[in-house]
Amino acid sequence: MYQLLTDSACDLPLATLKEKQVGIVSFHFTVGEQELTDDMGATYELEDFYAQIKSGVMPTTAQINIAEYAAFFRPYVAAGTPIAYIGFSSGLSGSLNSARQARELLLEEFPDATIAIVDTLGASAGEGRMVLEAIRLRDSGATLAELTAWFDANALRLQSWFTVDSLDYLYHGGRVSRTAATLGTLLNIKPLLDVDPAGHLRMVGKIHSRKKSLQALADHLLAALPSDPTQPLLIATSGDWDAANFVKDRILAQAPTANIQVGPIGLTIASHTGFGCVAAFVMGAKDRQ
Repeated sequence: MYQLLTDSACDLPLATLKEKQVGIVSFHFTVGEQELTDDMGATYELEDFYAQIKSGVMPTTAQINIAEYAAFFRPYVAAGTPIAYIGFSSGLSGSLNSARQARELLLEEFPDATIAIVDTLGASAGEGRMVLEAIRLRDSGATLAELTAWFDANALRLQSWFTVDSLDYLYHGGRVSRTAATLGTLLNIKPLLDVDPAGHLRMVGKIHSRKKSLQALADHLLAALPSDPTQPLLIATSGDWDAANFVKDRILAQAPTANIQVGPIGLTIASHTGFGCVAAFVMGAKDRQ
């Protein structure tokens, strides 16, 4: 058997990861002069963090470095346990490249080790959605080779949709220009974003109201749902629970048996979205374009 591993940007419930015996490595973030570890809410209250970013505090984040990955992988490798790390999109962070470099370092010491590095090309609960697929495959008896082959064939079926209430944090993170952020605020434009095939965030729509942007998320999930009507639909938010539940209710109005899970956007991703981001994730029938 092999060990599944992921990182704190997957935004799945910590209890779920522990129950499913998935190991976790943490990103880091800084609020003011305080350097903290994204331990998925174990020691830091998410609602307190949301209140800070709602007030305009802009945290910074730091990726997981090579040494941290090597230390994370080492106990499994030393014990002879094959590992599969299901990681944050390489299109949004250099963290996955650090994991690959840690793998090469460990293989010099343990040449017979099996270390699979899987790029989910996803973020937040989109990455988490792929972790759920890895758990499903493992629990159904798939070998590690079968698991990695499934990801090679299916990773791009993941659809990720986001909208934010304020463009300030996307501007701060270099995702939109100052002009776009200023005009968007003045004109009450709410961006619709997705993740492209290379794992990069891109703007795909500009919508003239918060309610319509949330409806767009629901519409995209409903359009993809027929590919697997029983699959988990993940909705995540950085503190705007009313908005997240609005999306959920719109879906249930047309698909009453949909398996919808609503949860928080974690510290790492919320640092870049600001308060009020709502995101939706689903596996589609075809690769995203």
